[in-house]
Amino acid sequence: MLERKLIYLHQYFTIPTVSGGTRSWEFSTRLVQDKWQVCMFCGDSEIHGFSATEIVKLFNAKDVNFDLNAIPLKYSNNMKFSRRILAFLSFAVRSSLQVLREKQADLTFATSTPLTIAIPALLRKWLRGTPYVFEVRDLWPELPIAVKAIRSPLAIFFARQLELIAYRNAAHIVALSPGMKEGIVKQGISPQKVAVIPNACDNDLFNIPKSVGLKFLQQHPELCGGPLIIYAGTLGHINGVSYLAYLASHMMNIMPEAKFLVVGTGACEKEVREVSHLLGILGKNFWMWPPIPKAEMPVLLSACTIATSLFKPIPEMEHNSANKFFDALAAGRPVVINYGGWQKDILEKSGAGMSISGNAPKAGAIQLAKFLNSPKCLQKAEAAARKLADTTFDRDVLYEQLAGVFQKVLNETSSSI
Repeated sequence: MLERKLIYLHQYFTIPTVSGGTRSWEFSTRLVQDKWQVCMFCGDSEIHGFSATEIVKLFNAKDVNFDLNAIPLKYSNNMKFSRRILAFLSFAVRSSLQVLREKQADLTFATSTPLTIAIPALLRKWLRGTPYVFEVRDLWPELPIAVKAIRSPLAIFFARQLELIAYRNAAHIVALSPGMKEGIVKQGISPQKVAVIPNACDNDLFNIPKSVGLKFLQQHPELCGGPLIIYAGTLGHINGVSYLAYLASHMMNIMPEAKFLVVGTGACEKEVREVSHLLGILGKNFWMWPPIPKAEMPVLLSACTIATSLFKPIPEMEHNSANKFFDALAAGRPVVINYGGWQKDILEKSGAGMSISGNAPKAGAIQLAKFLNSPKCLQKAEAAARKLADTTFDRDVLYEQLAGVFQKVLNETSSSI
C-alpha cells in the first residue's frame, strides 16, 4: 500500500502517560500501522513538556511516521471562558500558518472542540485543495450558548456561521453520538455525510485481572471495607461533581460502608472540596485525588465497584460521549450516570449500569444503595459492560469505521480529478 499523508488537527491531543482522553493517540497509532504518515498539530499544554522524540518512542515500533507539531499555548480548564476563546483563536491562527506550509497531503482530519479547529482545515482546503474530515466531539456553539458561556449576539452569530461553513465544506463529518448527528443534520447537512463513531473501549489496556485492583485497595486501606464508587475526570462547571459529594453525604446514613473517590482537577475542584468539607464527609467516606495518567486508570477502575459519569441537568449535554463512560466499560465495571440521553438508553438496554436522579441526590443515593445491595445486579452489570466493550465499542472496530470514512473521501477525491 502506498503511504498517504494525513494532517491531524487536535488542540487537546494527549498521550497515555498524562491524564486525559487518548482517542486521537489511539487512532494515530492505528493510522501509522496502516501506512499513513500522520502529521499532528496540537497545543503543548496537554502533553506536559514531552518532546516529539519521547512521544514517538511510545509507539514501540521502528520507522514510525508520526510528526508532532506542538504549538506553545497557555491553556487550562481553570481559565475564564473569555481567555479560553483567545487561546482557541491563537491556536487557530498559529496552526493555520504551519499547516499551510506543509507540502503535499492527502487529507486533513480536524477534531473539535473547539470549533475554531476548523479554521486551519478550511484554509488548507481553500488554498491547497486538501479535503478534510471534521470530527464533532461536542455541538458548538449550542453547548456554550446553553451554559451562557457565549452571550454576545455578535459572537453567537459568528460562531454559528463558522459552524455552518465547517460542516458544508467538510468532505465528511464524524459525530460522537446519535444526538450530535441529529444536531448536525438539523443544520441542513445530509445524513449520508455524517458518520456516528463514538468514543471507544481500549480493551487491551483496561481488561486486567481483579487481583490488580485488590492489591491497589490493600495499598489504600481507607478505601476498603465497602463498595468503592469513583469519578475520574474533569471537575468543570458542566460536570457538577459537587452532586457526588451530596450523594455521598446521604449515603453516610443509608450505606455508611460505601466509599467515594474523585480523581481529577478543573475549575470546580475547590468548590467540590469545600462542599465535601462542609458536609463533613471529606476524609470519611469521600476522598479527592489529583488526576492520574491514562496508563494508570486501569488499576483504579479494577479496584472500584462502580464508575460514574456526571453532568449538570443540561439537555445539550445528553449528547456527550464521555471517555470515562467507555473506560469503565472496558474495565468491565458497571456505570452510573445522572443524566439522560443515548448513554442512559445504552445502560438500560444492556443492563451495564443505571441512570440515577440528577436533581435529587438523596433519591439518587437510595437508587445507588439498592443497586449496590444486589450482588446479582452488579454481576449482571459487569458482564453486560464487558460485552459492550468487546463488541459495539471496541476501539479496533470503531477505527475500521473511521478508516472507511477516510477511504471513501480519498476515493471521491480521486474520482473527481
